[in-house]
Amino acid sequence: MCIAKSVGLAARNDVADVRIVQVLLNLNAEAWSGVALKQLSVDGQIGPNTIDAIRDFETRAMGLPESDGLVTPGDATMARLLAGLPPGPTKEKLGIVMPRAMPRRIDLYYEPLVKGMTRYGIDSPLQIAHFIAQLAHESGSLLYAEELADGSAYNGRTDLGNNEPGDGPRFKGRGLIQLTGRNNYRDYSRFTGVDYVSDPTRLALDAFACVDVACWFWQSRKIGPLAEADDARAVTKRINGGYNGLDDRLEHLARAKALLGL
Repeated sequence: MCIAKSVGLAARNDVADVRIVQVLLNLNAEAWSGVALKQLSVDGQIGPNTIDAIRDFETRAMGLPESDGLVTPGDATMARLLAGLPPGPTKEKLGIVMPRAMPRRIDLYYEPLVKGMTRYGIDSPLQIAHFIAQLAHESGSLLYAEELADGSAYNGRTDLGNNEPGDGPRFKGRGLIQLTGRNNYRDYSRFTGVDYVSDPTRLALDAFACVDVACWFWQSRKIGPLAEADDARAVTKRINGGYNGLDDRLEHLARAKALLGL
């Protein structure tokens, strides 16, 4: 399901859910054959324009005799909104999976994501859903390309290859699925031919590198088969080493699956 709570008249109207419904209504504008429609402002705020758009969609596009101005998780209106989406990846769909993502961050990472997933073969519906869900959590909906903590907790982590003073902060998490530790930076540098060991900070400064390292990690750690098995816990553990943020990852996964018809 794409929304967690109801949207519309006398509804819960959480900001993220309202944004999702607004985007879906905009993407379904063609459903109103011959009716001139103004695109909704995607602001996450419920108001008469959004409620009127729900009503118009239910009566004009769906042919219902009347509308209650309400969309609820898994109802016929949501099913019809999802069925009317244009094919293929779009920035708007990425925004539905990550309703808290800022438009400028989606603009920044959309093209690198499309190209990166194609390059690394992350192209089946289940892999796409799990990859985007994990990436959404790890990056705070595309907000962070570098770990907020200073990395000192990784000092002395020989399992990560951090055997020199200051290696923790130097090789802290970077990229949209955060690469951590000297060993991982070394391996990715060898793969790309770019020296991220001597200048680790550059990994967080380029949008294509941020996405590429996430795709590389997914492929090199053989996470694809876990996603194909639809095992969200196993995918999370392979990425995180535990189950931190599992509920948030599952929330993003549910939206991604709904968009992909899973």
